Amino acid sequence: MHRRLALWGLTATLLTAACADAPGSAASSQAPDAAASAPREVAAAFERRAVEVAAAWRAAARPDAWRRGLVPLQSLTVAPAGELSDEARQAIRAGWFRLDATLPSDLPSATGQVRFPDGATLRVPLTGAVDAYRAIRPGEPPDCAPTSPRSQPTGSAGADSPDAAVTDVPGCTVLTVTDVRLGTAPLRTSRGEATVPAWLFTVRGLPGPLARVAVAPDAVGTPPSPAPGEPPHVRGLVYAQELTEVAGARVGYRLGIGACDGDPAPLVYEADDLVVVGGSVTPSTGVCTEQLVLHPVAVTLTAPLGARPVLNAQTGQLLPLVTG
Repeated sequence: MHRRLALWGLTATLLTAACADAPGSAASSQAPDAAASAPREVAAAFERRAVEVAAAWRAAARPDAWRRGLVPLQSLTVAPAGELSDEARQAIRAGWFRLDATLPSDLPSATGQVRFPDGATLRVPLTGAVDAYRAIRPGEPPDCAPTSPRSQPTGSAGADSPDAAVTDVPGCTVLTVTDVRLGTAPLRTSRGEATVPAWLFTVRGLPGPLARVAVAPDAVGTPPSPAPGEPPHVRGLVYAQELTEVAGARVGYRLGIGACDGDPAPLVYEADDLVVVGGSVTPSTGVCTEQLVLHPVAVTLTAPLGARPVLNAQTGQLLPLVTG
């Protein structure tokens, strides 16, 4: 089984080995000075952890459900493609919506069809628009009465009028849903990117519909829950917080780093059946606030990611793709 471990941005060395069951000796080699050896020590610790995570995942995997059912590898709420403002992203993640449309009360059909990239299909029960809206809006949004001129677009009667795209006041953005219809959306699954039934919410100000998968919960499988043990606590080793991009062989994610850490760079362990990600930093040596900062990084794998899961080196769990 082929696998690769790479330390991106810290060294030009590509660490490789022919077997996925043991760390490569290149990662454990020592450099002549402390500055050079620190990244190698971090890389070696990451590789050992990645091997543990991979073994735990394989032991917990259920091949039947993974290859025959519908197991999402991303959030069931799919943001539209295109550029989104930070305020819109925050609102989508927080579920800050208001409704300026009528939710359909009936389903056109009790079942729908999931289509996988190999041509296989799966009949699934559907869930209604009301449940889908509750899923994207789990609670009441904050009180976002306009408090500044920029919250009222030119020609608008105010942020609560039908012409207001987004009510935008400091720390508060609520998006307005203007239409809802049943359609389909792409969803990354354990069987590749599938086309699934989805409720499509037209949201004023967004470049396209916001989708919520319309498959009933009892037809949606869950990924394995491995228990690889405690992660290593190695100075300079940091972990991924969320997966943000999958585009062929390119994988983007955000590292959780300290506010004063420097030189953040991704670490990746690649095998035929999975990918494990983490990262490295140059730790701060001075006084700094205790604050977690999400820093975006990206890697290019040796082959397109496909249906391979991306695993969190810290927890061993699936790192779901988060859109928006």
